[in-house]
Amino acid sequence: MATITASAPRAALPGALRHRPVQKLLVLAVIAAVLVPVASARWTGSSWPDALTVDLTKPLGSASNWVIDNRDSSPLFLYFLGYVSNAVVLSVRGVYLTLLAAGWAGVTAAAALVAWRVAGVRLALGTAAAFVACGLLGMWVPTMQTLALMVVAVLASVLVGAVLGLAAGLSDRMHRALRPVLDTMQVLPAFAYLLPVVLVFGIGVPAAVLATVVYAAPPMARLTALGLRGADPEVLEAVESLGSTSRQRLLTARIPLARKELLLGLNQTIMMALSMAVIASVIGAGGLGDRVYQALASVDVGAALAAGIPIVLLAVVLDRVTGAAGDRLGQETRSTRPWLYVAAATVAVAVATRLGGLLDWPSGWTVGIAEPVNRAVDWMTAHLYSGVPVVGGTADWAAHFTTWILDPVRSGLLWLPWWSVLLIVAALAWLIGTWRTALTAVLAMALIGVLGVWKPSLDTLSQVLAAVAVTLVIGFAVGIAAARSDRCERLLRPVLDVFQTMPQFVYLIPVVALFGVGRAPAVAAAIVYALPAVVRITTQGLRQVDPAALESARSLGATSGQQLRQVQLPLARPALLLAVNQGVVLVLAVVIIGGLVGGGALGYNVVFGLAQGDLATGLVAGIAIVCLGLMLDRVTQPTERRAQKGA
Repeated sequence: MATITASAPRAALPGALRHRPVQKLLVLAVIAAVLVPVASARWTGSSWPDALTVDLTKPLGSASNWVIDNRDSSPLFLYFLGYVSNAVVLSVRGVYLTLLAAGWAGVTAAAALVAWRVAGVRLALGTAAAFVACGLLGMWVPTMQTLALMVVAVLASVLVGAVLGLAAGLSDRMHRALRPVLDTMQVLPAFAYLLPVVLVFGIGVPAAVLATVVYAAPPMARLTALGLRGADPEVLEAVESLGSTSRQRLLTARIPLARKELLLGLNQTIMMALSMAVIASVIGAGGLGDRVYQALASVDVGAALAAGIPIVLLAVVLDRVTGAAGDRLGQETRSTRPWLYVAAATVAVAVATRLGGLLDWPSGWTVGIAEPVNRAVDWMTAHLYSGVPVVGGTADWAAHFTTWILDPVRSGLLWLPWWSVLLIVAALAWLIGTWRTALTAVLAMALIGVLGVWKPSLDTLSQVLAAVAVTLVIGFAVGIAAARSDRCERLLRPVLDVFQTMPQFVYLIPVVALFGVGRAPAVAAAIVYALPAVVRITTQGLRQVDPAALESARSLGATSGQQLRQVQLPLARPALLLAVNQGVVLVLAVVIIGGLVGGGALGYNVVFGLAQGDLATGLVAGIAIVCLGLMLDRVTQPTERRAQKGA
């Protein structure tokens, strides 16, 4: 009792104000009345004061030079990182040669049979069709290169994530220690992972695989920990009462009870690994991503689409098969005989292919889509890019969006005094969370100023805010329509599936063709990338509203619009806030990649640092991106939801 009494006063203030926005606003008004005159007298101007910045150029440059100078002589590289690099190269090469040895028919048969075993006949046929389509598009070899890298990266990601998740699931201390690390990795855009890995491992497959592992392991760790910590206490107690050891309880109770979470973690790891494997083409990953990157450099939409379609097909197949396996978990028998049949059939097809001399995809079985697609793009550019009567062309839309929205938002942010930006961030974070949330958001934003990248960060923030605003307007409208119409939801589902599984890189190609280069195309790509998640979450949240509440509103004579405004939207508020949060995180990820197409700001700094090997510029921009993402996550995600996701 003494402990409870002693700790109560410390929690009293946040607890009392947690659900009272009016009281919070009054407290913020008092704080602002005290701090604003002091800050105005001490610091004038909107720029971050030079006296409060720390120049990391020299120490980071020295660290970069040390790594380069000692890469061939230091024991760290010779006896550890060198072995890691060699193991990655040998693993990817071994998987790639195995795929080539099986031939196109053997690989297709193996994929279809595995899909049949875990997901049924329908998905097996879809899987076979997807692999055949990769060959018809003339992308069989790049597809195998990407698949080989994926296999190694996913296996390593699952292993690392499972070990970390196991530690976090069994130890409260480890769980608390890993939470901020996983939070940071979740909001860090994929592009920011590349520079440190390239510095250590150089350009090539090892850097690509290890960057993919770092990016894709957190979902597995998070969901593994969630599954282990959410195991039914009654089952665990029953197992313990039988005298089982901790290891036996883990193997016979905790892990079996967490199978669905583990399989969901595998699904998320596969999707993120595929996305990162494409982005890693910038640092020499090869495969389909390299074809997309080369097409992006030359604005060759046809070649990009020919490489992008196999990426989407792989993503859809992997997502569907792992998802169906999760749905059927626990229904299948434990017999290994069907898997023996699968292996035997695969070997038989591979041997027949080799004996028939058909290992390589026949050159006459390809369909060239690059030329007709480029002709269509040329027609669209000629007729839609500019000069369209009344509505104007896409170039005019991009220019107007830049002039009327992006420029004013950026100018407004840059006009605000830096300390007022911190106050606004603190107010927003505290209103939606607690004082700890506000402190984290303010410290993250302040670190951006300390690093000396205040202006480019606000430029990036202006693009994120503009993209998020458009995304939410469109996403909420489409989500409401899908929630209120089953037909609309059925029509949208395949479209959302394709867009949600498409890697970030692929979105840049069509927007560059239609809008040119600049900030507007980067924002357009971010909007298209984030829309599916916002639409899905909004639709799901509205459909999960208690039917009894809707029935009660109808019995009182409420119209359809009144039910939406007064019942569904208020009750779906947690889902809508989650949609806002996910929209912000996804938009930030693509806005950063938009540095490749003229988005500027932090994205350009990361691209420049990666291209020039400039660790100071690239790493500082990467840290600023992390801080910006962390701040936006705290401002848009309620504290209760962060606690619920077990992060």
